[in-house]
Amino acid sequence: MYQHILISTDGSEVAQKGVDHGLTIAKALGAQVTIVTATESLPAYGFDAGFDAMTYADYGADQKEAAEKVLASAKEAADRLGVPVETVLLEDAVPAEAIIDTAKARNCSLIAMASHGRRGLGRLLLGSVTSEVLARSPVPVLVVR
Repeated sequence: MYQHILISTDGSEVAQKGVDHGLTIAKALGAQVTIVTATESLPAYGFDAGFDAMTYADYGADQKEAAEKVLASAKEAADRLGVPVETVLLEDAVPAEAIIDTAKARNCSLIAMASHGRRGLGRLLLGSVTSEVLARSPVPVLVVR
């Protein structure tokens, strides 16, 4: 059924539920797993607010370091279950686009991810990566709450 599962995480407690569910399904099915996280670039309007090139470089380095920790933690969870995984860090990316593009490029048959469950103004202001992936994904999406 699902031969290759892409699991998306941002390292949050809620996202870990998606990682756990995705890994459990992969173990049961003997599916290949790719775990992905994305870093976003500092918004261009930040430079108008007094950010300089050094701040931009520091921001990128901090984002990469945090993302590498997220992936290492997810890989540890996979190792505990005996599920072999490949991890992918997508730097300076729009998360939903990066998730979908990675799923397509790697011929994934399922995307597993969590939803933070934001509603109302919070969802409007912050957007929803999960909603965008659901709307645009060419493969089934498992959303965990």
